[in-house]
This record gives sequence, structure tokens and C-alpha cells, in this order.
Amino acid sequence: MSAGVEATAAAAVGTESNRQQANGQKKTLRHSEKGHKSLLQSDALFDYILETSVYPREPAPLRELREMTASHPWSLMTTSPDEGQFLTLLTKLINAKNTLEVGVYTGYSLLSTALGLPEDGKIIAIDIHRKNYELGLPFIKKAGVHHKIDFREGQGLPLLEELMQDEKNLGFFDFAFVDADKDNYLNYHERLIKLVKVGGLIGYDNTLWNGALVMPDDTPAPNYIKYYKPFVLELNKALAADPRIEISMIPIGDGVTLCRRVQ
Repeated sequence: MSAGVEATAAAAVGTESNRQQANGQKKTLRHSEKGHKSLLQSDALFDYILETSVYPREPAPLRELREMTASHPWSLMTTSPDEGQFLTLLTKLINAKNTLEVGVYTGYSLLSTALGLPEDGKIIAIDIHRKNYELGLPFIKKAGVHHKIDFREGQGLPLLEELMQDEKNLGFFDFAFVDADKDNYLNYHERLIKLVKVGGLIGYDNTLWNGALVMPDDTPAPNYIKYYKPFVLELNKALAADPRIEISMIPIGDGVTLCRRVQ
């Protein structure tokens, strides 16, 4: 995510915490905090999924990375464990070898993807903050997959443009995953549609945006949810009408839209 997303998200969390302290309330974990990366309306059902099918199979380095990230100030940006499990399986199902990731944070989705790639697989991982990636790097190394990752620090659009300057990268990548600044998703799409091969996949995260897409505009919500809502709505409309892709919007995590390039 962009620095702007981080700041507004943190402000929203901090405001609620300060409000509770001012009112003398005991801090409890609400569904909007615990399940903010799940569209499920029940914490119990979310826990059931995690405890039944995710946590028992979660590799130790992924678990340790998740636990470390939980104490980070921007922890709400991390990929949910069930979505991470999905990414590992997905990359195996499509036999992905060369992938792209735009928006890394501490690397939970990055490590999940790397675990699904063959030994000689490669990921070009792009993020504006190397320091966040380096927080997760010890766990990526522990998993033995750091050699698969080519981390590049900087803004996503210029770095994608740079990749496009080399013709061998056009139609080269099997899979791309985007979890970055929502106001640039459509700009990323126009570049990724050229970088990903015909038959390859692009995954866009947060495309159901905390359920806010179907809520009235005056529904109380953190500022960052309100700000980026129109961009997510615009993205979903554009993807649905794009003849170059086949799509499926999947209600896992905060919503993932898979796009298969067909032309």
C-alpha cells in the first residue's frame, strides 16, 4: 500500500483506541478489528476456517512472519492467512514459475507465493518501503525461498514501465498479484495485461473493500475506506467489461478478483 493508505488507516485505528480510553472502556477485539481481512460476518466462522484448514498446514516461517507482523503499526495491511494459503495453492495449480507482486509490506503474500513456485521460480516484488520487506526477510530466508525473490524498491508504475522497456518481459509472466494503492489499480492493470502472458493470471486484492461497496455513502467507516471506495468501484466495473480477460471475484480475505488474460 502507499504511504497515504498507511497514514489514514493508522489514524482510524488510533482514533478508535483513543475514544475507548477516553470513555473508560476496556479494550476488546471487535469483529471489525479481528476480522477486518475477512468478509465473513462471524468471528467464530473465520476462526473455524483458520483453525481447521489454515493454521494446521501453515509453514512455521509463515506463522512466525504473521505473528511478527501482528505487532507492526500497519498490521491491518497484511494478507489474511486463508488468502495466503489460497495463493500458494493457486500458483501450484497454474504451474507458475515467473511472477510479479506489486505491494509487498512485510511479505506474507510474497512468502505464500514463493512457497508455491518451483525451486527455479522467480518473483519480482515491488514496494515503496524496503524497510518493511526487510522485517519479513529473515522469515523468507528461513523458509529457504529468498533466492526466488528480486525485490525492487520504488513506485509501482515507473518500475512496471521499466520492465516493459525490455521486450522479453512482454507476455512473460505467469502470474501477478497486486495489493497496493487502489487509486492506481487500473493503471497497473494496463501494464500488467502486457506483462502477463496469454493464459496467465492477475490477482487484485481488496476488490470487495471491507464490504463498503454496497453500503450507503453515509455509512460510518474509516477515512481510508471512504476515500478509496470509488476507485475500487471503478476498477470492478472496468474489469467486468474488459474483453481481454476472463474474471472471477472471490470472497476470500477482503475480496480477490482473478483475471485470466485471453488476448
